[in-house]
Amino acid sequence: MTAADRDDDFGARLRRNRLTRRDTLWLFGAATSGLAFLSGCATSPVTGESIVVGLSEAQEREVDQQQSPHQFSQDLGRVQDGEVNDYVGEVGQRLHGRSHRPQMPYSYRVLNANYVNAYTFPAGAVGVTRGIMTELHDEAELAALLGHELGHVNARHAAQRQGQAMVAQAVVTGLNVAASNTQWGALAGLGSQVGASALLSSYSRDNEREADALGQEYMVRAGYPATGMTQLHQILVEQEKESPSLLRTMFSSHPMSSERRDTARQLAESRYAASSSAATGRERFMDRTAGLRRIKPTIDACKNGETAMSRKAYADAQGEFAAAIKRTPQDYAANLRMAQCLHAQGNAGEARRYADAAKTVYPQEAQARKLAGVLALSARQPDRAYEELEAFDRLLPGDPGVTFLKGVSLEGMGDRERAAKHYHRYLTATRQGDAAGYSANRLKAWGYLK
Repeated sequence: MTAADRDDDFGARLRRNRLTRRDTLWLFGAATSGLAFLSGCATSPVTGESIVVGLSEAQEREVDQQQSPHQFSQDLGRVQDGEVNDYVGEVGQRLHGRSHRPQMPYSYRVLNANYVNAYTFPAGAVGVTRGIMTELHDEAELAALLGHELGHVNARHAAQRQGQAMVAQAVVTGLNVAASNTQWGALAGLGSQVGASALLSSYSRDNEREADALGQEYMVRAGYPATGMTQLHQILVEQEKESPSLLRTMFSSHPMSSERRDTARQLAESRYAASSSAATGRERFMDRTAGLRRIKPTIDACKNGETAMSRKAYADAQGEFAAAIKRTPQDYAANLRMAQCLHAQGNAGEARRYADAAKTVYPQEAQARKLAGVLALSARQPDRAYEELEAFDRLLPGDPGVTFLKGVSLEGMGDRERAAKHYHRYLTATRQGDAAGYSANRLKAWGYLK
């Protein structure tokens, strides 16, 4: 069967409102985008040496503005705990004011994601997962974590990675990068890398070492003991030994080793020895994060459930999410993950109950709306699906996958003209992937493309 035949078959099922579980699972996952980068030279803010970059500072800022809201939403939005978000922001401000690029528009938030990680966009939009926050012991360790992310921003690692990629492409294809006038194509380029691990997946070990060194420097400048960086690495090394699957995402984005811990210890005992008497801020950390730490068993159960989901051990995952919800019924992440787990098992009706609960718990966050839209499609309700996806767009405009799903909903409603507009709009964002192939085939079948 050809791709066009498969698309025709899917379209027929859609018009008859007879989508299969496989159809709806495919719909939920369909969305990617990406454009090329312009390469150039710049002076490193840290070393003063010339570096090859693929983003200007203005473009770094624009990438943060355009892409970070979508990544933070994929990580289920900032936690609904103003105290902990304000606290992390205060620690971040204390650090970035002493960095090499204090003028960047830094921002900080703790995310509802349960996996253990932290990451930053090129201009300093920093996300810290609740999964790692509940593993820290004091403010010095938090400062080390944030300092490391600031190290990536100040060394311009994301911009350098894109510059290196363009140089490699030029060597292979003979592309005359200097003659290109499409510099703003860079703005969407990280869109294909927005997944939490993918965003940082090509950081080299040298990048990580430099970010460690800068982070340790910044935290000492801000009045913290340098041992905070050593302790942070020790936590992660120990957890990797005990439960490597729970730290898989962090280690794919931040290559970890005991060597980095030992380097941090050596610096703490030599260059930064004078900082050893500085306060770790444990009492302040415990006070300001009390609400988050109170639900650590819920977060841990969600971590375990997500690990089971990745193995397709859905019954085990369902049990973990049920335990999380029993402990904390109003937990957004637990309800949304339960809905996704039930959807993966073909239980769309029960999944909708948890998706609706998630919408009620956190009406300002968009992901539950997207899932509700897909579940409505699986329930043969394309009109309801379209309403949910419209609500998603109002909360978080600019998601190409939602544009595609709205096209599918409109096709299911029999509104071919508006569906075609959405498929065309999706193809302007990306020409790759099954969703793009389906969109192109529908447009050809309907006479909009040759």
